[in-house]
Amino acid sequence: MKTPKYIFPSDYMADPSVHVFNGRLYVYPSHDWDSGVPEDDLGNHFNMKDYHVLSTDDVENGEFKDHGVILKLEDVPWAKCHLWDCDVAKKGDKYYMYFPAKDFTHIFRFGVAVADRPEGPFIPQPDPIRGSYSIDCCVLEDNGEYYFYFGGIWGGQLQRYRNNDAQEKIELPADDEPALCPKVAKLSDDMLQFAEAPRDVLIVDADGKPLKHGDPHRFFEASWVHKYNGKYYYSYSTGDTHYICYAIGDNPYGPFVYQGVILTPVVGWTTHHCIVEYKGKWYLFHHDCVPSNDITWLRSLKVVELEYDADGHIKPIKGTADKS
Repeated sequence: MKTPKYIFPSDYMADPSVHVFNGRLYVYPSHDWDSGVPEDDLGNHFNMKDYHVLSTDDVENGEFKDHGVILKLEDVPWAKCHLWDCDVAKKGDKYYMYFPAKDFTHIFRFGVAVADRPEGPFIPQPDPIRGSYSIDCCVLEDNGEYYFYFGGIWGGQLQRYRNNDAQEKIELPADDEPALCPKVAKLSDDMLQFAEAPRDVLIVDADGKPLKHGDPHRFFEASWVHKYNGKYYYSYSTGDTHYICYAIGDNPYGPFVYQGVILTPVVGWTTHHCIVEYKGKWYLFHHDCVPSNDITWLRSLKVVELEYDADGHIKPIKGTADKS
């Protein structure tokens, strides 16, 4: 499968996180509804109010079953709007769903919902994670520990924070200054809180210097971490420069050394992805705005096979907006 496959044409969904549970592959996407308001950089033109889960046992030739709604905005007592990118982790016999939402002060926090099965339903905790902020989470299980990666700039509010504290004056770095970093924190044993203060995920060049804000390959949003041949691959979206890029590190905290582009630009403003191995093959799940295009920019889920070269580098994949 060398060209992206459209995996769920009956509805508009985006921001996939994908995991293999009990031998079956599960996709946890966000859900786009057209809000009817003009497009803006804060995402208000998407009325994102619930989550579904899809599953399959055959990525390339099978159907993706929709298990229906697993969590609704109205069930989360602290949340007002914007159920954006989520992720799910398993520990013991429980499944933990992590999701961002704006609270009633319009600040993004992360919530947790718990289920007995990967297809839910997920029951939300009454309060968000203490000390949480911003959007776009990913959870990595590694040697019995769980690491929570997060962060997104502009509408995701990451630029408001320095050293985990909200700032009264919001400024992006200058182009020649180090880029804003995504964050990582180990989760508590009960999976419901941070076990430590979030720290920077540093993305550096081959000389060990942090990528600059003006670099088109710097971080913007959409963290994902997977392991391959003992190395930690941190991948992310560059947002307004429209790439999915990756960097490699020796431990879950990094630093991660920039390697290159995984996916060139797609149709639509955002690119958001995840990487998973299933039945001996690796896949890149992502979204683009085909077929809605510039009529509504509603997003649709895609999957394409991902390959590594002999040195462990990911072979670049051409996005739907790349006409080269």
